[in-house]
Amino acid sequence: MEPTLVEGVLESLRIGLGFLWTAAWAIIMGLTITSLVQVYVSKERMARVLGESDLESLAKATVFGAASSGCSFGAVAIGKGLFAKGAHAVNFLAFMFASTNLIVELGLMILILLGWEFLVAELLGGLILIAVMAAIVQLTLPEALFDDVRAELNRRDRDRGVTEDPTCGMEGSDEHSIVTDGGETLQFCSEGCLETYRQQTAGGGEWHDELRSWGGWYKLGNQYRKEWSMIWKDVVAGFLVSGFVIVFVPQRVWNALFVQGDGLFVTAENAIMGVAIAVISFVGSMGNVPFAVALWGGGISFAGVIAFVYADLITIPVLNVYRKYYGWSIMLYILGVFFVTMAFTGFLMELLFDALGIVPNLAGGETATDATYFEFNYTFYLNLVAFALSGFLLYVYRRGLGAPGQHRDPVCGMRTDDTGPSATHDGDTYYFCSTACKRTFEDSPSEFAGHPSHSSGSETAHDHH
Repeated sequence: MEPTLVEGVLESLRIGLGFLWTAAWAIIMGLTITSLVQVYVSKERMARVLGESDLESLAKATVFGAASSGCSFGAVAIGKGLFAKGAHAVNFLAFMFASTNLIVELGLMILILLGWEFLVAELLGGLILIAVMAAIVQLTLPEALFDDVRAELNRRDRDRGVTEDPTCGMEGSDEHSIVTDGGETLQFCSEGCLETYRQQTAGGGEWHDELRSWGGWYKLGNQYRKEWSMIWKDVVAGFLVSGFVIVFVPQRVWNALFVQGDGLFVTAENAIMGVAIAVISFVGSMGNVPFAVALWGGGISFAGVIAFVYADLITIPVLNVYRKYYGWSIMLYILGVFFVTMAFTGFLMELLFDALGIVPNLAGGETATDATYFEFNYTFYLNLVAFALSGFLLYVYRRGLGAPGQHRDPVCGMRTDDTGPSATHDGDTYYFCSTACKRTFEDSPSEFAGHPSHSSGSETAHDHH
């Protein structure tokens, strides 16, 4: 028995790591694009424009979400901030869904691991889901309950002295705080957001100008590191768990869970089971895509896979966060609305794809156990490029953070030392990360001269690397 167990574990790791290797370039490229959007696409104050329950606000909530990070817990925390500031319930729910299901990196992973049919269903179904959810919320929303909880949320935050991170909207902490020149204390959720704020206040320019300087890449590297720090546990867990599920869960278990055959009942049962498994799987964010591959191999229907991938916002750990933020009543309301809309949309997608004749054929595909993952093909070369890009971004981030002297480039906000380019204006010396930033400064020094070249003591007091 022991060799069989060992062989099973090794095969599980081979499949899990093989999935990860297959999707690595897509995750890295997707996170890089997300980071670019986060750093260089200016976002209005979202809560202000999400307060109405009209179609325009719903569309904006969806777009804002799709341009945000893909971490389930991050989405929930930002959603809480939007809700507390007055965003309508339907808009903050749409924002959370879009930020975990309509993002670039998730789409690329679905395309690679599951196929184009699943990607089309995910994106089209995601928009349909938001519309269905909006209709259900408009019909069922307990307005008074949500208003009371919003007021209680704000009162509790005031009593606890909770302050909001000005860069991302999540809860700030004393550990990451600075005192501005005006004497105001600002708190941030992480070192990454604190550094983002410092860059923003130290300088700024057009994105195409910034990406010609070290500082522009430094901002990107800082955001990229933040994105990874939020999702890496979910990603690794999802890939490893999927390998073990594929190898160790016997087919009879899948047969008991998923009704086989044709007809509306079979499609509906599989869609409901997909959401139910997601709730108890504890795997969130992008980690549920490889898990979905395991379910697909086990015999769940197309509807079940789509519904499962949608449901990372109602896993038990995330539901517990809703409970802590909003109480049991709203947690159960969110669970009910999301469960129904996710299962219904998965059901709808299978009916639509079946009518179009494009539901993928499970029997015609290669199983995860049969697949060869590590070989010299396009994946190998794309991963080489992606790993090089990832290494470069992390190098630029470390280079900026580790620079001695604590000077800060007034144009782009990057930390730099006194060995690089410098310029004097009105008796003050300014140091730059590159000659490009120095030239920008010299073209209009008055625009940047007000920004401090030295990092002040209060700013670095809580600096942990």
